[in-house]
This record gives sequence, C-alpha cells and structure tokens, in this order.
Amino acid sequence: MGFVKEFKEFAMRGNVMDMAVGVIMGGAFGKIVSSLVDDVLMPFIGMLTGGIDLSGLKYEMMLPAVDGGEPIAGATLKYGMFIQNIIDFLIIALCIFLMIKAMNKLMPKKEEPEAPAGPTQEELLTDIRDLLKDKK
Repeated sequence: MGFVKEFKEFAMRGNVMDMAVGVIMGGAFGKIVSSLVDDVLMPFIGMLTGGIDLSGLKYEMMLPAVDGGEPIAGATLKYGMFIQNIIDFLIIALCIFLMIKAMNKLMPKKEEPEAPAGPTQEELLTDIRDLLKDKK
C-alpha cells in the first residue's frame, strides 16, 4: 500500500475528523473562557481584593562575591506570578465546570435502551429438566 493512500485512509477516519473538530472548538472555547475571566470576572475580583496584583511579587537572590566585591550571579524568584497563575487556573476551571454543567442541563437526556429480560433461574432449570427427560 502506498504511503499517500495509507495517509489518506488514516486522515479520513471518523475519529481523526472528530478530533480535529474538537481541537478547533476547544481553541474557540478557550478564547471565550479567557475573555470571561479577563474581561468579566477579574475586574470584580480586583475590586473585592482592593486591586492587589500578585504578579509583581518576587524575591531577588544574589550569590555574594568571594572577595567581598560585586555579587557573582543573581536570580529572581517570581513567586507572585506563580500564585497569580494558580488563581487564574482555578477561576478558569470553575468557569469551565459551570459552563459544562449548564450545557448538560440544556441537552436532552438520552434514554438508554433497557436490556432484554432473560429467563429466570427457575425457567432455565425447568428447561434443563425437560431436556434431560427427553434424553431418557
């Protein structure tokens, strides 16, 4: 089988196309949720917290020089940005949860087909008895 033909069969399978649609819809949904958080919720949260911006919190670390001169190297630990990203994640996760919960309420429930009722134990034993009688 040629490479092109094999790739065409792979790309045209239903689950690949479904996944492509899911990725595109996920990207669009991500923009909606980001806008909801950034443009609608964060201004209210900013008002409630008094405009505190955690992203600016940081700790400067310097290695002192051996001879007492200028520091050799330094690093900045931006722990405020980490805290801000955790808060953003929690808000986004909550929004997605609430949106999915609302969508599930709007969607009609699918009725699961009932499994056909099988014979009871007594009926099976009666059938076995009858078969054994017929054999004799």
